[in-house]
Amino acid sequence: MTETVTNWARNITFSAGELHRPRSLDALRSLVAGSGRVRVLGSGHSFNEIAEPGDGGVLLSLSDLKDTAGEVEVDTAARTVRVGGGVRYAELARRVHEHGLALPNMASLPHISVAGSVATGTHGSGVGNGPLAAAVREVEIVTADGSTVVIGRGDRRFGGAVTSLGALGVVTALVLDLEPGYEVEQYVFTELPLDGLDFEAVAGAAYSVSLFTDWGAPGFRQVWLKRRTDEPVVDFPFAAPAVEALHPVPGMPAVNCTEQLGVSGPWHERLPHFRAEFTPSSGDELQSEYLLPRGHAVEALHAIDEIRETVAPVLQICEVRTVAADEQWLSPSYGRDTVAVHFTWIEDTAAVLPVVRAVEAALEPFGPRPHWGKVFEVPAAVVRGRYPRIGDFTALARVLDPAGKFTNAFVRDVLEG
Repeated sequence: MTETVTNWARNITFSAGELHRPRSLDALRSLVAGSGRVRVLGSGHSFNEIAEPGDGGVLLSLSDLKDTAGEVEVDTAARTVRVGGGVRYAELARRVHEHGLALPNMASLPHISVAGSVATGTHGSGVGNGPLAAAVREVEIVTADGSTVVIGRGDRRFGGAVTSLGALGVVTALVLDLEPGYEVEQYVFTELPLDGLDFEAVAGAAYSVSLFTDWGAPGFRQVWLKRRTDEPVVDFPFAAPAVEALHPVPGMPAVNCTEQLGVSGPWHERLPHFRAEFTPSSGDELQSEYLLPRGHAVEALHAIDEIRETVAPVLQICEVRTVAADEQWLSPSYGRDTVAVHFTWIEDTAAVLPVVRAVEAALEPFGPRPHWGKVFEVPAAVVRGRYPRIGDFTALARVLDPAGKFTNAFVRDVLEG
């Protein structure tokens, strides 16, 4: 039966007339082996055509794949967890916490899938925290003929196996590193000036730090600091503490945000910005994000400030975070400590795209790498030039998927030009 399949934001309608939901690993292998082109949707939180299979291609969801994608297997002795390809972070975090263990970091929204997040370079924040893919120690992939390949740390292919854009096969499971459970306190500060900003001091003031602005005026409306209770007390003389709980978007109620005002709580109830029990509906928004060397943070923020009158009318909120360098070949933070500038736009593609191009022009001197799952207009050839190991990844894709079963127009543009 034909159905209309869209992403979470509804700005992408996929050409596939059906979203296939195999219920067993054998069914998945058979479907993959018998199909000409395959892409996996994940939780649908991408805002471009990275998951588009193309005409005649198969679009997959792993949400019903209970014999592997529904598993969360915690090894308390090894401090690892094996997680199926369809599991979302909220479920994973709850199960890990039950065993007294923790993930090192989480993204702002806990409802996204683990496999899809690491495949696109998604991250949280913190000068010492790598992207979410940094916790992965092993990946299990169903390749074009339906067989399974397992690639772990120490394998020369590992640098291309995790942040892989879905171009190597269907990720059916991941093994992640864990650490002992910890608690976090969350504090919000208001009205941080841009002039004279000591970005390194601000970004390093707590375990995880996020700056928010609507670019209606210079500076930041809010700064969110997430302090691990096993780390030093926050000293933040740069802005005034909030006296009530706040939502990042001005005027929005804070009821669905994670608890603030310094109330201590488990890691998984503080590291995201939004509560796991709050399930967001289809988003009336578009998103873009650009990751650039952290040493250029202040210059880059001033460059955006210079065009804020262009940016502000189509912007809901902008978030600035930091990501430690990692070694995944296609990671936007590959080889460099990173500042990430994220834009949540209004739901109006025609109005947003010219502003996206203006932002990209302003950031061009700093060599930004767009987030793989967001809206961007940077030409594919320019994007390729910003990844020193792109040739290694292309070679790996040709070995594991010689016929290009898991490619699409988006991936071919990036890998081949």
